[in-house]
Amino acid sequence: MRPRAEASIAVVILIGAAVVAALLGRSSGEPTEVDRRPSTFLAGPDGSRGLLEALQRMGLAVRRFRQRSIGLDSLPLSPGEPELLVILDPTAPLSPSDRSVVLRFALRADLLLAGPSAEPLMRCFGYRVDRRFAEPVPVVRPGTSPRPDDPAIRHVLVRTFEQRSVDSTRVSDWGPFGCDVPEVQEERRLLVTPGGEAGAVEVRVSGGVRRVFLIGDVDLIRNRALRQTTAGPFVLSLIADGYNRVLFEEYHHFFGASGSLAGAALEWSRRSPWGWLAWQLAAVGMVGLLFSAVRFGPARAGITRTRRSPLEHVRALAVALSAARGHDEAIGAMVRGLRRRLLGPGMPVRSEWKVWLEGLPSQALSPQAREALDTLRTLTRSGQPASSVRRAANAVEDLWQELRPPPSH
Repeated sequence: MRPRAEASIAVVILIGAAVVAALLGRSSGEPTEVDRRPSTFLAGPDGSRGLLEALQRMGLAVRRFRQRSIGLDSLPLSPGEPELLVILDPTAPLSPSDRSVVLRFALRADLLLAGPSAEPLMRCFGYRVDRRFAEPVPVVRPGTSPRPDDPAIRHVLVRTFEQRSVDSTRVSDWGPFGCDVPEVQEERRLLVTPGGEAGAVEVRVSGGVRRVFLIGDVDLIRNRALRQTTAGPFVLSLIADGYNRVLFEEYHHFFGASGSLAGAALEWSRRSPWGWLAWQLAAVGMVGLLFSAVRFGPARAGITRTRRSPLEHVRALAVALSAARGHDEAIGAMVRGLRRRLLGPGMPVRSEWKVWLEGLPSQALSPQAREALDTLRTLTRSGQPASSVRRAANAVEDLWQELRPPPSH
């Protein structure tokens, strides 16, 4: 099979594999790419980038905090300027050391905690998150009438009435974590369900903490809710009226500063059907490369080709002319070639080649060269047989060996 045909077959197989992989990726009927992280880096319906951009348009200083939580201890804060740390339903659980750092930072700034994954920190302020509803239920501000565009939640906040909160859910990994619940000086419900349960709470506690906002369901802060419901004005009113700088914790959403473009591309390829398609194409290409690299049977020895000598070329020419019955012309061509080589390039030729051949001196030649000259003179006569061409070629070579000029240094 020709290489071009093999390449065409390989291209057809590769295209077929790509089409099959694309069809398999679409067979489930689900969205092609879903990222549920409530991160300010995500502009999709489930991200929270809309909140960050809205705060920036309102003139607030906004920063994404992408370091480990221990970096909060060395974070400089402007005296007299209120600041807010926002932790939105961390994708990775907060370790006991992370919680301790956040609680120390809360002595210098306010907190906004949202989502079930932030419950270990909420318990340190006397609340826990409880999933109460299979279907979302609307929430409104206390004392207001329901509206069609009110946001809906599944999780509510429940008061624990604990004096000390102990978390031992991952005791084998981190050990138990405990924190003392400070005394609540003021509590205000910000959102409530039709049944009177709290969806969002503002807590003022003693011990240096100014304010802590607790939101049970992080869906209130996702881009979809901020754009389509009254959750947008509600969340902006909590932040924009009382703070000069807002920090969004992004490290526990896997957007740490140590990440790389290669790591992000690899993570995307694991989540997206298009990434799986690229991996499948790469696998097909590698298999094709392996199969094309297999050698069946022993290696063949290389064919050694030696360069032909000038005499072999002359003899080959003589045989060709002999087959065409151009004996006399072949002998004349060989004699003319001998004269041209002896006289050198560019030298004028004043006589006919037969006259030149007859005029060659034979006294200064060796016996072998004289014999070759006599043979060549005899063969230049017309009517010679076919074997005369080969004899003339040998005679021309002998004369050349005798009469050629010495090499110049």
